Amino acid sequence: MTALTLSTAAAPGLRADALVIGVAKGAKGPVVAPGAEAVDKAYDGRLAGVLETLGATGAEAEVTKVPAPAGFKTPLVVAVGLGAQPEKDASYDAEALRKAAGAAARALAGSKKAAFALPLADAADVGAIAEGALLGAYSFDTYKENGKDPKAKNGKAPLAEASLLGGKPRDKEHKAALTRAAAVAEELNRARDLINTPPNDLDPQAFAAIAQAAGKEHGIKVQVLDEKALQKGGYGGILGVGAGSAAAPRLVKLSYTHSKASKHLAFVGKGITYDSGGISLKPAGHNETMKCDMSGAAAVFAAVVAAARLGLEVNVTGWLALAENMPSGSATRPGDVLRMYSGKTVEVLNTDAEGRLVLADALWAASEEKPDAIVDVATLTGAMMLALGNRTFGIMANDDAFRSAVHEAAEEVGEPAWPMPLPEHLRKGMDSSTADIANMGERMGGGLVAGLFLKEFVGEGITWAHLDIAGPAFNEGGAFGYTPKGGTGTAVRTLVRLAELTAAGDLG
Repeated sequence: MTALTLSTAAAPGLRADALVIGVAKGAKGPVVAPGAEAVDKAYDGRLAGVLETLGATGAEAEVTKVPAPAGFKTPLVVAVGLGAQPEKDASYDAEALRKAAGAAARALAGSKKAAFALPLADAADVGAIAEGALLGAYSFDTYKENGKDPKAKNGKAPLAEASLLGGKPRDKEHKAALTRAAAVAEELNRARDLINTPPNDLDPQAFAAIAQAAGKEHGIKVQVLDEKALQKGGYGGILGVGAGSAAAPRLVKLSYTHSKASKHLAFVGKGITYDSGGISLKPAGHNETMKCDMSGAAAVFAAVVAAARLGLEVNVTGWLALAENMPSGSATRPGDVLRMYSGKTVEVLNTDAEGRLVLADALWAASEEKPDAIVDVATLTGAMMLALGNRTFGIMANDDAFRSAVHEAAEEVGEPAWPMPLPEHLRKGMDSSTADIANMGERMGGGLVAGLFLKEFVGEGITWAHLDIAGPAFNEGGAFGYTPKGGTGTAVRTLVRLAELTAAGDLG
């Protein structure tokens, strides 16, 4: 993990491999952002013109490299775009700083130290730049030849140290912002590692073991229900999904408690460690990335550990519904009826609509503890990707105010999200002549149908929200900003922010 430091040193005298500065998109061309005054002065006030000559526009996360001016101890200046220049006296958006720092950190793979002289007005900016740098420096090379060196990144080690110029090492708020950024980013990167790990090395049992080890390290109580305990408890949804696999399912409960906490949040994550579709087999071309179908569970796991590391004054319980969905002679068939943990029966019309089945059992288990709110996270439907694309997740809820609060939290931390409805007329499509409910309904509005299914398994009177992260959970395109190719760790920061708001008494 990239080391973070705060520095009040002047840019010219700082020894580093590179100096990162910001450049904004002005009305008449690129504009040098605050923090880069010393560099601009050394270029006789012509830095913006030099950058423009090299093609820089100030567009968000655009990277332009120029030699450092005479008198600087750093050999390289990395100018990174911040997007549109803010209005007079307005500060730069936290997400713009995050993306800029991430793009710069990624561009500086192989460097030992980079000094970040981006606009830094307060502790919030410290947190944004630090978080962006740590997330942008992420790499996953475990299974590559050069991955034998844990520091290697495609032949280059990730940026070893990011020093934030303008950050005050003795300022309590600045130090706290740095500590928070490190905890959140490190756990988010752990979630990325889990998502990127191939399914032959991450089955339900292996995931549960990782959760147990983290619990021991961070003082989190971890309870693992194996196949025998699930059978005894009547968890028909989780067992039904995992029935076709040689790797048995697990339900993992992580409990972080604070002695002064008065509120309790429950997070529930879909953890399908590999999804073949089961008997309703996915078509060719749709299986290759299905190791990412446990992204919801990874996000929940990371968020609970981050809450523990930050010592948040709130009780947080994480539920990881883990199973592998495979076709075999023992697999659940279309037409089978499962008796869920809640007692409801479900007619399985499509075994590739499995995520809602494991979540249903975990949601009911979470409801039994009567938390103040439940948030589930899942790569649940392709329909949500059709609706919102690859970078935005949908939010559904049984309470409009809570849905709005979750949306605001997501936008605040830089995770694009959009509130979605739960139209009651779509519920009728899941009526079954055989069971209490079917796991499929109308094709149109499939993401909303899935949300309505989950709603049936939330305890009465409990506030609940559902995050369908199918689009942004796994990036199959090129890296951008602080987002790498592969697992993204989407929803971790939203969940942590919800826990922080609850601890502060600002969330209901």
